Amino acid sequence: MKRFNTTAICIPQKHYMVDLSERVKEIKKLVDDGKYFTINRARQYGKTTTIAFLVRCLKPEYDVLSLDFQKISSAGFKTEESFVQAFSRLVLSRSRKIPIPDDVREELQDFVSRKEEKAVFDELFYALSGWCGESDKPIVMIIDEVDTATDNQVFLDFLAQLRADYLERENDPQEKVFQSVILAGVTDVKHLKSKI
Repeated sequence: MKRFNTTAICIPQKHYMVDLSERVKEIKKLVDDGKYFTINRARQYGKTTTIAFLVRCLKPEYDVLSLDFQKISSAGFKTEESFVQAFSRLVLSRSRKIPIPDDVREELQDFVSRKEEKAVFDELFYALSGWCGESDKPIVMIIDEVDTATDNQVFLDFLAQLRADYLERENDPQEKVFQSVILAGVTDVKHLKSKI
């Protein structure tokens, strides 16, 4: 018997829910166009459910790196180095769902385990760019619960680096970066843009 669900991801076999197919098709067009964009709505409006359906829709054409920033503690946002470690750990935890080339996996594991001279953003983005270049399919990165870090300078620096890579790709189509980046959360993109 189906029931209403207001606390987590909706599953069509278990819960009453709206048909998301048209919404997901519209979002996929943005991904196909290589856009970097946000999905923002108030709590309990179906962002996480939409993302789950979007991931399934994208998988035939794209490798999808779907992350949830709720899994990074506040300590992970304290410094650039701690963020690179936490982000790398989070990416590695997704390795059963997305193919990560062995050399990129080794770099990410190195970032996690370093005790001295910890990795910083330029090393992380160099590894991510290498991954995008090696991947058989374009990579889409989705970050859910991005609000976890919106008032944090380290996270804003991370967003600035993503933006810089996107702009570089626009200037040089040979540049290998994410096909699309989707940030999902409650915070309006205008609020984030004002901080970058």
